Amino acid sequence: MLDTFCSSSKLLKTFTGHTHCVSSIDYSTFNGGKYLCSGSNDKTVRVWDIEKNKQIQLFNGHTYYVHCVKFSPYHCHNYHRNVICSSAWDQTIRFWDIKENRQLKIFKEHTKWVYGIEFSQFNSGRYLCSGSEDKTIRLWDVETSKSLHVFNGHERTVVCVDFSPLQSNNNSNNDNKMNNIGVIGGNGYTICSGSYDKTIRIWDIEKTKQLNILKGHNSNVNSVKYGSNGLVNMILSGSHDKSVRLWDIRSGQEIQVFNGHRDSVYAEYSPLVVNNIEVGGTSNVICSGSGDNTIRFWDVRSNKKELYVIKGSSKEDRGIYCLKFLQLKKNANNGDRGINLCYGSWKGLIHIWGESLYQKNLLTDWILFE
Repeated sequence: MLDTFCSSSKLLKTFTGHTHCVSSIDYSTFNGGKYLCSGSNDKTVRVWDIEKNKQIQLFNGHTYYVHCVKFSPYHCHNYHRNVICSSAWDQTIRFWDIKENRQLKIFKEHTKWVYGIEFSQFNSGRYLCSGSEDKTIRLWDVETSKSLHVFNGHERTVVCVDFSPLQSNNNSNNDNKMNNIGVIGGNGYTICSGSYDKTIRIWDIEKTKQLNILKGHNSNVNSVKYGSNGLVNMILSGSHDKSVRLWDIRSGQEIQVFNGHRDSVYAEYSPLVVNNIEVGGTSNVICSGSGDNTIRFWDVRSNKKELYVIKGSSKEDRGIYCLKFLQLKKNANNGDRGINLCYGSWKGLIHIWGESLYQKNLLTDWILFE
């Protein structure tokens, strides 16, 4: 419940080490622990042990700003290796082995800065998509390290990308089928992308063509994210025009606009619900972080004033630039549960905000990291 989160949350932890803006974070569990990875304008990728509250690994092979980081589900599922994938303004996408403390591979086919990256939810994360200042989206096969297709259509830099959600009607027989050019075929999966050209575009992976263009933002699109469950036909976006928007994929129309931020915005779905009401089994609350140094929560059913606001430190943060909601499994024997928000700031700090990780008798199993 949002009310519970608002009334009982507080600053729990702060990770220090980055010396410039933290542009991306991701979360994973392995070896019995809980870990965070982060990418920064200080050109580094770092790994943090959440429970021990310390940095455990540092990768400094990029030569320019790191824009996005993701734990690789493909390497975890197929090789039981804990690997981070990162994209940067040095025109590369790199894979890092945490245990061996080394770079595994590098993708170098983009011709300008690389921004957002995302792994597929299907085929155990075998496929990766990436957006670039070269105006293209590339689809990669992580297993073979090959670029399978280049999607052209955006008129300016592609900042953010996302794969459509895992489809429930897939089965093991057709999930691995591929068409003649090596792209996943037959399952209706799509990629969405946001760009400096102010548009969001949807691409058919099987047919390798553009399906739709969503227009409405008045400036750069910073973040795009497909919904799930009751929001499966929705795309959530945040923009430099200071707005958060919800789009209906089927009609191609904007259905909600959330205004209140005073600077560039990055948006994410949340596990929270308001008034104990869900939308088709899905949270009805979305969350946005901004360069205005605030995090705001909104009701997807109404574009009225925000539900709740968290303010970052004007001295320590000076802007919030990434958001992500993650599920945390805790010890079922003692009932430890909580909702937490982790966020990275312009000044390089990473904070975890929320209910105590060890507080008992709370309502959900979710943890939120920004």
